[in-house]
Amino acid sequence: MLKLTSTQNPKIKFLSKLINRRTREKTRKTLLEGYRLITRALEANFPIEECYFCPELFLGSNENRLLSMLESGDTKLIEVTAPLFKKIAYRDRPEGLIALSPIPKHPLNKLPVVKNGLYLVVEAIEKPGNLGSILRSADAAGANGLIICDRCTDIYNPNVLRASTGAIFYVPVAECSSEEAHDWLKNNNIKTLAATPHTKDAYYDVLMTKGTAIITGTEQYGLSDYWLKNSDKKILIPMKGKIDSLNVAIATSILLFEASRQRNNNPGTPVKQQPN
Repeated sequence: MLKLTSTQNPKIKFLSKLINRRTREKTRKTLLEGYRLITRALEANFPIEECYFCPELFLGSNENRLLSMLESGDTKLIEVTAPLFKKIAYRDRPEGLIALSPIPKHPLNKLPVVKNGLYLVVEAIEKPGNLGSILRSADAAGANGLIICDRCTDIYNPNVLRASTGAIFYVPVAECSSEEAHDWLKNNNIKTLAATPHTKDAYYDVLMTKGTAIITGTEQYGLSDYWLKNSDKKILIPMKGKIDSLNVAIATSILLFEASRQRNNNPGTPVKQQPN
């Protein structure tokens, strides 16, 4: 088994560069850090080429079992010293496990078409933590697919992966332009609901049990004029305070779980609520 001890090792130099988006996009490689993320990648049969480990930094007793499972699946194991591991880690408190994986492509034509499916479209999300949280909510609410339009951050950013807690490996994802997403949804008879404060229709009064796509936009400006003009309906999350908007990940979660509630608890009927 290979063990690295020098900061000049080409592998260490390469791994430390993967924190940079341009390097990830050029090499089509990314890092998965931590026991939970790597375990979920393995469970989902996500490809893992190499795993760098430092026993000195392990937090528990299950890491060696995970390493054995990785090795049996032809993942190359490479031990590194604690100083070297901290050089390639992006967490403040490294857990002693980092995996190198190829970045797959996510074309729209590979997104599964599910009858009466629930889809989520996010436009120009900038913050990796928000995108990761949105992936996590999409998985929890049972969304059939996530379409990322006009992306501002890549979904294999280490902070997206960390915030998703592995949901990236389970939620079908596509990346495309807003126009391409709109055409795909329309061609597959999926109703589009644009989230915006500029409407009177509360989200809980709108039927979401048929084919539905919830559309949410940028953190600062919301949805573009394209989606506001071309969506089938605009929906609002009523707010009673002085602040007129929610964090995009929180707003998206509210909308997704209303769709999930309608589908699971009372299919075919939204709850008609009256503001106090």
